[in-house]
Amino acid sequence: MNPDRAATPHKSKITIAFVKKTLRGDLSTAVLIDKVRKELKALKLPGSELSIERESNGPPTGKPISVEIAGDDFATLQRLEKEVKTRIQKSGIQGIDELKSDLVTNKPEIIVDVDKVKAQREGISSAQVAMAIRTALFGSEISKFRDDKEEYPIQLRIKAQDRNQIEKLLSLNITYRDMAMGGVLRQVPLNSIASISYSTTFSQINRKNQQRVVTLGSDVVTGYNANEIVAQIEELVKEIDIPNGYTVKMGGEQESQAETGSFLGGALGSAVLLIFLILTIQFNSISKPIIIFGTILLSFIGVLLGFMAFGMTFSVIMSGVGIIALAGIVVKNGILLIEFTDELRQRGYDLKEAIVEAGSVRLTPVLLTASAAILGLVPLAVGLSIDFVAMFSEFNPHIAFGGDSAVFWGILAWTIIFGLGFSTVLTLIIVPCMYYISERIKQKYFPKKAIYVKA
Repeated sequence: MNPDRAATPHKSKITIAFVKKTLRGDLSTAVLIDKVRKELKALKLPGSELSIERESNGPPTGKPISVEIAGDDFATLQRLEKEVKTRIQKSGIQGIDELKSDLVTNKPEIIVDVDKVKAQREGISSAQVAMAIRTALFGSEISKFRDDKEEYPIQLRIKAQDRNQIEKLLSLNITYRDMAMGGVLRQVPLNSIASISYSTTFSQINRKNQQRVVTLGSDVVTGYNANEIVAQIEELVKEIDIPNGYTVKMGGEQESQAETGSFLGGALGSAVLLIFLILTIQFNSISKPIIIFGTILLSFIGVLLGFMAFGMTFSVIMSGVGIIALAGIVVKNGILLIEFTDELRQRGYDLKEAIVEAGSVRLTPVLLTASAAILGLVPLAVGLSIDFVAMFSEFNPHIAFGGDSAVFWGILAWTIIFGLGFSTVLTLIIVPCMYYISERIKQKYFPKKAIYVKA
């Protein structure tokens, strides 16, 4: 990530692309990155900084650890930045790769100081001086060159050797039209109305919500969880005395994760509400949709237990999408049981007899549909890779596990597998029990009154 908008010839980037997982075998890229990081940190090159980062897929979200310090005064922002960085380093929090600030204060600059009295005497404004210098350095489009296929802009600027020498740049003539003398074109050397000085300044000023922001960012060392590290940093930030008008909060990947979680939570709520309305209309009852919604709760419990049992990392995006998908998948098992139970009761079956008969009859379709969905997701979860071209041409399918697709889609597949497997087994027990309790309560407290019709 390059925070400077200008050219940075003092920076270089080396990208290493690993071969596919099927060709590497069990060798993890995380292990390789750690080895490279340790070797390069052992090299101490004077005047250089080395940073090793894993490639980030998807939209830019910032660093896994990102502390945003916002306010108006740069002096206060720098003080807060140093205090936050010092506290984090002294706390000994494990898993932080290298905490860096995006505020660069030692960027050299050349200030062209226009003498306003002399410039006004000549009839030249500061804007004219600025445009003349900009044209000399960066150029200005004066025409276009066209050929049969393309169109190319023609830029006018001074020669490269003159651009690199400040003395020659100062001898540049400012051409302007003097309106005080009837619009006559005049030329005045730049050094006659301006002087230069050398200084250092900020590389750029970042703003967020109309406030200046300084960000401390870092990657996470392999084997550590960013959420746990962020929680420890937030506890340290609470101990800092922050002046009024200034804020210190976590941003970057954590902020994007929170926004995504909020959006997916709203999507899940909308989906559940829509399903509830449809089931209420279908069964003409409130209690039966509530019983069916117990399967959704069971699927959520199954997802959490599955991730905890296998020590897998919960992804807000992919696991969230999987949970939303589960809300629409698992309800069908409850619908099958309750709908067939109602049908049997209409045929004259007793309550308990109808529940037992519905469970035994619907056991096979419930298990078959759940098993088909789970088995269909297993290849995606384990990253099964089959070369169909080689299978027919060489009679060797090159079957391998842990393909590249499993890195992204594996969490989604495991979420659905855990939730669907857990809820399917317990649905066959919980839903009939809840249905029986619900109907007994109705019979006891809300008995149906007999309707007599005169012949």
